[in-house]
Amino acid sequence: MDKLRRKNRFIHQIPGQVYLWLAVLIFGASSAITRKLTEIGAENFLGGRNPISLCNVLFVGNLCALFLMIFIYGQQWNQTALKKITKKDWLYLIVVAILAGALAPGLIFQSLALTNVNNVILIGRIEVPLTLFLSIVVLKERVNKGEIVGAIAAFIGVLITVILQPQTGQIMMNMAGLNIGLGELLAATGAVFLSLATVISKQHLIDIPLGIYSIFRTALGTVVFFIIALVLYGSEHFMDVLSPFLWKWMLIYGGLIVVVGQSFWIKGLRVASVSTASLASSFTPVAGILAAYLILGEAPTPAQYFGGGLILIGILISQISLRRQNSARLMVNQEVSTAKEQEIENKAGFKGV
Repeated sequence: MDKLRRKNRFIHQIPGQVYLWLAVLIFGASSAITRKLTEIGAENFLGGRNPISLCNVLFVGNLCALFLMIFIYGQQWNQTALKKITKKDWLYLIVVAILAGALAPGLIFQSLALTNVNNVILIGRIEVPLTLFLSIVVLKERVNKGEIVGAIAAFIGVLITVILQPQTGQIMMNMAGLNIGLGELLAATGAVFLSLATVISKQHLIDIPLGIYSIFRTALGTVVFFIIALVLYGSEHFMDVLSPFLWKWMLIYGGLIVVVGQSFWIKGLRVASVSTASLASSFTPVAGILAAYLILGEAPTPAQYFGGGLILIGILISQISLRRQNSARLMVNQEVSTAKEQEIENKAGFKGV
């Protein structure tokens, strides 16, 4: 009993930043881990097929995540909460589920089969400046100059990563006179869909309970992805979906990425500031590139070094600007609080005369 108390006391003493950075390491490594799992499957064919194909990873991984969400958030699906959701809300939920739960992950997973992990990670950062741009145009949010400069730098970094890629044996597409890899194009399209889903969620679904939002998005997204995959690849593509070998690895994958990663992130958010969480999240691509090197042996190319460096500079500019803005707000709030206290003291002193 004493050992359990000491253990709990130790866990509560861990700073929130530690949980956030551990979550970032896990999320950053997810793409490299996904690619590694498909390689393990390729070494253990069943009937001439890879049981851990990217489609199977996404489909079964989503099922594992869905079971976990139902266990954690299932009580939120009650009549009182559901009656508050309008038909318009359900329509936006359907759109977001298709964009973020089916199309975006499907495109990103397919891009992992066509290009290296570092490209997918870096090009995926286009989501950040695009979301910022859409927030300004659609949501009319106010942003400072530093955030805009940082977003532009990150966007240029993504373009450089795409344009300066060496022309290997991968499938290429000619757009505006530039040869762009199909894998890079799919990764960028997936990031665009995620950005659109984020803006729609911010504008129309902010009041939807997290449990309802998460479970519905994951469930519908899984179904839509399954139907699309059936149409494109045929039913034989999911012949190994019940394979114990696949589920064994998916339970490990789901337990690490979904359970541990999400738990650490939520735990950290509860005790850390928003700016700290934002800063930690910004380093996800750095963690992803390191994971790709350590797990897959993928060393960054010159284009990735250059583009990734610009993306990192953009992130730092945005974070410095946000911290300065938050510091300025804090000083203003303190000044207002001090002025109110002084006013109360003056009134009290006047009454006492």
